Amino acid sequence: MDTKSKISITQNVKQGQGPVYFLGIGGIGMSALARYFISRHRKVSGYDRAATPFSKKLEDEGMYIHYHDDVNLLDPQAELVVYTPAIPADHKELNFYKNNDYLLLKRSDVLEAVTNGCYTIAVAGTHGKTTTSTLIAHILRHSGYGCNAFLGGISANYDTNFWKSDNHTCVVEADEYDRSFLKLFPDVAIITAMDADHLDIYGTEKNMQDAFISFTENIKDKGLLIYKNNLHRDTELLASNKWSYAATDAQADCYARNITVQNGAYLFDAVINDRTIQQLTLHMGGRHNVENAVAAVAVALHVGIHEEKIRAALSEFKGVKRRFEYIVKPSAGNTGIVMIDDYAHHPEELRALIMGAKELFPGKKCTLVFQPHLYSRTRDLAAGFAEVLSLADEVLLLPIYPARELPIPGVSSNSIVENMKHPHVSVIEKDALPGWVLKNDVQLLIMSGAGDIDSLVEPVKKIVEAR
Repeated sequence: MDTKSKISITQNVKQGQGPVYFLGIGGIGMSALARYFISRHRKVSGYDRAATPFSKKLEDEGMYIHYHDDVNLLDPQAELVVYTPAIPADHKELNFYKNNDYLLLKRSDVLEAVTNGCYTIAVAGTHGKTTTSTLIAHILRHSGYGCNAFLGGISANYDTNFWKSDNHTCVVEADEYDRSFLKLFPDVAIITAMDADHLDIYGTEKNMQDAFISFTENIKDKGLLIYKNNLHRDTELLASNKWSYAATDAQADCYARNITVQNGAYLFDAVINDRTIQQLTLHMGGRHNVENAVAAVAVALHVGIHEEKIRAALSEFKGVKRRFEYIVKPSAGNTGIVMIDDYAHHPEELRALIMGAKELFPGKKCTLVFQPHLYSRTRDLAAGFAEVLSLADEVLLLPIYPARELPIPGVSSNSIVENMKHPHVSVIEKDALPGWVLKNDVQLLIMSGAGDIDSLVEPVKKIVEAR
């Protein structure tokens, strides 16, 4: 895209007044942009393939949404059409807009236009980016510094994935899927992980890592890269100003020390380039989230927020929905059942989730319910899933959630089971889970996955709370 076209798109996004139409409006990243346009008093409507409580909330906020691919239901007056790569190529509405020369942009193009001219803090990584970006945005908002936030999860503090500010600072998730993050040019970039993922797009782990390295080329002059310590190929990351971070590794530039656990919360000190902020509190489970908090504190210090405001903001952070979210909280003395819901859908995310939960509740039997996400990911990472899931005491696998994919012959949840040597693992249908929980002993129950497993949370919660 040439410079003139980019200027025209930026003007449309930031100054346009006409209707905006979304194909895939219910997606978490798409909905943040939809809320951005609503905040600018533009008419917003769109399509998604199924109604959900989340899409109904968008409707309550003033967006018209329909759930059938029907050209008679789209907005022919749309000045801008935004689509997600998950929309299939034969989608009737998509092709109507293509064939009639509407301004049709991917979500990543719109995010590029939104951040153009802003001080941009972009969080990339195959996992950890949603919690880290939400932590950063929360600290900036709570402290009074202010930011515009475009998040890949719902902040529990504000019950939204978008908010605006008069401060021309944007906190965004830099999505590696489809190489979308290469359209961002951050002042501060964070890389949380570069574990193999999206091999349906990249083909090889090396190709995916190459894309992350290219992302670091986009950091503005005099910008800052904050990256997880000991990333594979970290010496190839291309920013001139770099800080490493870790949970507890004192070899990193930024890390936590003096970590203790009290009633499901972490207390710790953060060391940021030899500067220590003492007595920080994080009311969110999982030691990996202490690591995410270290990165967020580093960003906050870099932009000049006083440590007292950082301490106050972090202590008020309520987490991100479906990121180590307590559905049934631990009671005093850790008696009773604990239930946790999490978006984890990659082996390393699951490892952090299981180990974090077992660290906080060491005396409880850990039962993990996992819904694999995508046939291709299950095929490519079956052995990794098997290894990590074996950390739980009991494992229930639901059928694969296909998302944008068609089935792959020979690939199913049993592909993971076949790699496991675990005495307590089974595959069950979604609708059988509430009955299983009713009949079996559960002490620490974790539900995880990026598909529609969250639809089971409320019915299972009712069973757990009735005990």
